[in-house]
Amino acid sequence: MKVEKLYKIGEVMQFSGLSRQTIHNYTLTGLIREAKRTPSGHRLYDETVFERLEKIKILQSKHYTLMQIKKILEKEA
Repeated sequence: MKVEKLYKIGEVMQFSGLSRQTIHNYTLTGLIREAKRTPSGHRLYDETVFERLEKIKILQSKHYTLMQIKKILEKEA
């Protein structure tokens, strides 16, 4: 059984180049989902978050709003 690596928000920030607040806002608006939480309440993200963040960056570069991006990503799911 493969153990899935989960990433703390600091690791997601480091790999993505995004701020803690941006990642938090994306989570609150439903653009990305946390995989689970630690017992102390810290968010953990799985590897799919990196692909999702890359798609968000690409769509933002094409001047889509976050709400438009959310709709696009929901259609892909």
